[in-house]
Amino acid sequence: MTQDQPQTTDTPPEPTNLESAAETAPPDAPAELSPREVELEAEVVKLKDQLLRAVAETENVRRRLEQQAEDRGKYAVGNFAKDILQVADNLHRALESIPAEARANDAMAHKLTEGVELTERTFLSTLERYGIKRILSLGQRFDPHQHQAMMEIEDATKPAGTVVLEMQAGYVIHDRLLREAMVGVSKGGPKPQPGDAGVDTSA
Repeated sequence: MTQDQPQTTDTPPEPTNLESAAETAPPDAPAELSPREVELEAEVVKLKDQLLRAVAETENVRRRLEQQAEDRGKYAVGNFAKDILQVADNLHRALESIPAEARANDAMAHKLTEGVELTERTFLSTLERYGIKRILSLGQRFDPHQHQAMMEIEDATKPAGTVVLEMQAGYVIHDRLLREAMVGVSKGGPKPQPGDAGVDTSA
């Protein structure tokens, strides 16, 4: 009769001191950069900054060129427009020269007046298509950026500095002054209130 062999169980081997030390050791600290590597990193940072500045400057130049091109397109007709404004002036003077009585009593004068009015409206509409608009002056507060005061008119019924007479119409082209209006302004009336944009002339 043979004696039973003692039973054995498979157990993992105990870690050696070297393995345990390897598992618990902290990661290696980064190696210090050499002076040359530090110099190269600083150069990279400098070049990145210069690149960003160059890109920003290029974008600014592009925007300026686009704005200049847009302005040239919008205001290229400015000098030509100043010359043809005399046509609008002459049409308006022609209408003012026709007495109301003649228009009411003379069929030919009435028809002629209607023709001149139609021509004036068509002409002004054509100017507006190119961004040229007449400045509304009568009844407005005097604006030195749009008006040229030619005289003062005594009028106690209007706030002082109100445009009560327009001798020559003014015009703007888009958002720029093309020609200032020649006007007469009131004096002797009450002082305008702060913030008033215009004054009613119906009174």
